[in-house]
Order: sequence, then structure tokens, then C-alpha cells
Amino acid sequence: MKEIKRLPESELEIMQIIWKETAPVSRKTIEEALEKSHPLAPTTILTLLTRLCDRGFLSLQKDGRTNLYIPLISEREYLASESRSFLDRLFGGSVAGFATALCDSGIGKEELEELRRLLEKGEL
Repeated sequence: MKEIKRLPESELEIMQIIWKETAPVSRKTIEEALEKSHPLAPTTILTLLTRLCDRGFLSLQKDGRTNLYIPLISEREYLASESRSFLDRLFGGSVAGFATALCDSGIGKEELEELRRLLEKGEL
């Protein structure tokens, strides 16, 4: 797996919007989605989009005067990388240590059963 750098919260929020939309995505679409949670100035959104392009998360496509953004890293790739990083940082790479902490956290029987089914099906 290629190394993917961890995103700051503000950039991750932008990427989550882009991943939910059909590419390519305009700044206006991102701006409208952000208005629901917390509005940001258009210049701030452009700064975040520029950073994401510079970091290799997005590519920029011009359509006249409109900038369109295309994800270069899928949500699944990012989550896999973050999960591995989380497991390594907090549990020294130990899945058993993570499972123990998960059980200690008060996870419900239904959630444990769902996890067991996924493991048995080979979906994890």
C-alpha cells in the first residue's frame, strides 16, 4: 500500500464531500455542502482545495472559468491507510490488542456478531 499522508480535519471534510459526489466536483458544490455544517469563505475553500491538489489528493480540471476537482485517492484507500496507521500507533500493529480494547469499550453484542459474520465471510 502506498503511503498516504494524514489530512487535517478541514481538508478531510472537503475530501469527504468530494468522495460523496460524482466527479468532477465544483467549488460551488463543496461550498453548498459546507453551508449545512459550517460555512467557509470561498477563499478558504479555494485554499484548502489548492492544498489538496498540492498534496496529491485531487487533480484540477478547467471547464471554462470553472475549476473542477477529481479525487486521486479513493475514500477506501484513505480509510485503509488511516486504519493501519491507527492500529500501528495505538496498538503496536496488534489486531488482538485492538479487539480487546474494542470489547472493553462497551461494544454491543450485535456489533460483535456483525464483526464475526464479516470475518467468517472473509470480507475483512
